[in-house]
Order: sequence, then C-alpha cells, then structure tokens
Amino acid sequence: MLKKILFISLALFMMTGTAWARTIVFATDATWPPMEFVDANKQTVGFAVDYMTAAGKEAGFTPVFKSVAWDGIFAGLGAGKYDAICSSVSITEKRKKVMDFSEPYFTVRQALVVRNESNAKSLDALKGKRVGTQISTTGTFAVKRVKGVISKTYDEIGLAIEDLFNGRIEGVVCDDPVAAQYALTNEKYKKTLKISSIIKTAEAEYYGIAVKKGNKEVLDLVNKGIRAVKAKGLDKPILKKWIGQ
Repeated sequence: MLKKILFISLALFMMTGTAWARTIVFATDATWPPMEFVDANKQTVGFAVDYMTAAGKEAGFTPVFKSVAWDGIFAGLGAGKYDAICSSVSITEKRKKVMDFSEPYFTVRQALVVRNESNAKSLDALKGKRVGTQISTTGTFAVKRVKGVISKTYDEIGLAIEDLFNGRIEGVVCDDPVAAQYALTNEKYKKTLKISSIIKTAEAEYYGIAVKKGNKEVLDLVNKGIRAVKAKGLDKPILKKWIGQ
C-alpha cells in the first residue's frame, strides 16, 4: 500500500510539478494600485501579485498573499509572521542592513502629482507648501531631502491623493506607476490631477522581495522564479495588463 501511495504521489508530481510546492506567505500592503491592491471583489490583485504567481509556477512555490498595514510590515517580517514582503519595497542600502532582498523585479521612479492649475514643475517650487506621501516610503525620503518643503505623511497613499484632490495639500510624491494610476486613469481624479515631473535621483530605484536576514531557502526560490519570468518574457504580458505600454 505504501509503495502504491508513493507511486501515485510521484505521478501527480510529474504531471503537475506542484504536488510538493513550498508555500511562501507574502505580506502586502494592498493600497498601492496598480502594483498591489484590493479589487471590487475584495481580492488582492495587481502587477506584483501576477508576477509572484508566475514566479511561483516557474520555481515550484505557491504564493499566499497576506494583507498587512505598511507601518508594521517590516517589524512583522523580523518577527517571523510571514516569509517575505511583496509590497513595492524599494531596495535601499539602509533596508539591506536589516533584511535581505531578491533580485530586482521592477524599476521605479518617484513622481510629483499636483492639481491641474498648479505651475509647480519640481519639489523646489513647493517650498513652504505641504506635500503628501505614504509614511516610510522612498517618496517620503525624497520630500524630506528638499529643504523648505513641508512633509505630510499618510498611512495610505490614497488618503494623500484625496487630500490633494480637495486642496488640503499642494502635491503628492509616490512611485510613478501609482501616480499614473491615480492621475491618468482614475475616473475621479484624472480631470483634476496631473503628473508634473519625475524626480531625478543619483541612482536607479528598484523593487525587490524582502525576506528575513539569512532566509536563504525563500530567497533562492524567489530569485529562481524571478530569473525564469525574465528569461521567458513572462513579465511582458503582466506589464501590459497592469502598466500599459
């Protein structure tokens, strides 16, 4: 009987390649469209979700996405509440000191969003004005680098966009695909808001999957999946679906 069970299990594995797939729990702050967000059906969707799902199929792991608020997402990783973070986390030298990162899976830039009537073409033009960002993001770091600009942080980027829309602040800085989602395609905001500029930085900014320091098992699986997605061009239809041309 045991031999029969083993034979059936082996056959299933050979047919599907997923019978013994490792489950990886990814924390995600699903408030960052189009990268990761909750849709009308209350499902977590977006570019990163599709990307990691494709990576899992290639590398032999099953991704499970767990909704976690951004302000506690890194502490939860350190405490072992999940295996990794898939939440538009930019790879920075400071973060690399306390967590490990996968290979980059997306190149990102910081964009300045303002109301249509604004003439501000850069953060320097908003000195003395309040500019919103999501707390502890690279957008916040960019704003704080410009002397004279008043930084106002929010738990979610959508709250900052809403305040900009209602005239409570004069700008919002966030990742460019998110800025485009709100200012160019969102029916509520696209007639009122615009992207006025892309903030230039000395180095390119990349998203990576964050794992707890030393978690080589998860890191190796994720990297295997990312490499396969890139090598096979599986990222192209995902980009087209969520980001456009």
